[in-house]
Amino acid sequence: MDKTSRTHQFFLRLTLVIGVILTLIKFIAWYITNSNAILSDAFESILNLGTGGFALYSLYLSQLPKDRNHPYGHGKIEFLAAGIAGGFILITGLFIIGKAFYNFFEPNEIINLNTGIYLTVFSGSIHLVLGLFLLRRGKRHNNLVLESEAKHLLSDGFSSIALIVGLVLILLTGFFWLDQVVAIGLGIFIIYSGFGLLRKAIAGIMDEADLNLIEEIISRLNNSRHSEWIDLHNFRVIKYGSKLHIDCHLTIPWYYNQIEGHHVISDFENAVDSYCGDSVELFIHVDPCEPPEMCRFCSMEDCQDRKFPMKNTIDWNVENVITNKKIYLQQQ
Repeated sequence: MDKTSRTHQFFLRLTLVIGVILTLIKFIAWYITNSNAILSDAFESILNLGTGGFALYSLYLSQLPKDRNHPYGHGKIEFLAAGIAGGFILITGLFIIGKAFYNFFEPNEIINLNTGIYLTVFSGSIHLVLGLFLLRRGKRHNNLVLESEAKHLLSDGFSSIALIVGLVLILLTGFFWLDQVVAIGLGIFIIYSGFGLLRKAIAGIMDEADLNLIEEIISRLNNSRHSEWIDLHNFRVIKYGSKLHIDCHLTIPWYYNQIEGHHVISDFENAVDSYCGDSVELFIHVDPCEPPEMCRFCSMEDCQDRKFPMKNTIDWNVENVITNKKIYLQQQ
């Protein structure tokens, strides 16, 4: 396991330990106040502990080396972890809303709100700081497990902010039914957060194309495009956890020998690596150019087999590079 992976695991373990402490604080706050809204916040923290533990285990599995049975590695477990977390978040949100509706008709007495507010401010602040830190690290290392765990913590922190506002309003107005309204609002927010995480997990498991990511990569390639890269098509990106697997068809001059072709491919790989870093595995199918049809779109200045002068080059974009057809043929 590399240093980055060990650091990821360290922060997830630290998050779990802090999460246990903060969850206990929230249940103490609920016991003191008897507030449904605070209880909702505490249940969300329990959920975060469970998903955090599974996230830590899935991160360990995803970093195992490739083997005979898993030639692409174990990165898909990250999507499964995110999906399970999203499902549990949905269930928790529904439970919170159900209990709040019940207490509309069977009111519960709320006491010691000042203490509850102080404890909620403390726990919510720590969740926000931890969540922002993990989210930044997860995006920097393209790690969905860290991102999903960060979103749990951020959702907990944001819900704590809403909870604090609601508790202060109850304290100022004396309208204790607002406790149920706040709980329902938190439940809806939790359901929305869980649905988004579940949607992202399903997209990863189903290998849904990340068009935004492809657009960013293609934009970088356009900016550093070499004249030997005559055409690019059938460009596909698959995510396996924090790893990207890219395959494509690259057209180069037909008369290049294997050594010259290898240099062209190496330059293309370096251009992709400059954006994606060492988290990418690239497979390139080499196509020969087809004179005279492609000559009008080729910028090779010293081409030994040019039949027509260059008319114009065709910029690469998401639509034309993901199509399994040479771009000049798409123009016809």
